[in-house]
Amino acid sequence: MKLFYKIMNSPVGKLKLVASDKGLVAILWENDNPRRVRLGDLVGDGKHPILRETERQLEEYFAGKRKSFSLALDMRGTRFQNDVWEALLAIPFGETRSYGQLAKQLGNPKATRAVGAANGRNPISIVVPCHRVIGSSGKLTGFAGGLETKAHLLELEARNGNLLKSK
Repeated sequence: MKLFYKIMNSPVGKLKLVASDKGLVAILWENDNPRRVRLGDLVGDGKHPILRETERQLEEYFAGKRKSFSLALDMRGTRFQNDVWEALLAIPFGETRSYGQLAKQLGNPKATRAVGAANGRNPISIVVPCHRVIGSSGKLTGFAGGLETKAHLLELEARNGNLLKSK
């Protein structure tokens, strides 16, 4: 199955949006490690409908006008990774969870490190909100986009949470 991509500018740098005809496959950071998410050959297509819709919704998110995404997702990972990524989707806008909390939620409280590893392999950054996962001490921990970007996204959500609730 062919994968298409588009580059978009954002407040956190250039993002590479990747989609299949089924759904969004990845949102990659400008300086992402190419081994973190392996996708194979990509075809540039700035007019692909899933990529255009993803860009539109991300622009609304960064502008403080969107707190959830409604995009078809084509998540590609192991069963465990997909379970973790589905759990990430359930973390409400503006809230955080620890790796341990996610492991307990998945029914395996000893899987904290495995949850962290799956979180780090999340290919659909921002939309599948791995930035909302923090260390048990409350500290920001590993993030493919960098800790500064993670802090920026959490601050954006904290700042816009109340704004969006009133609408």
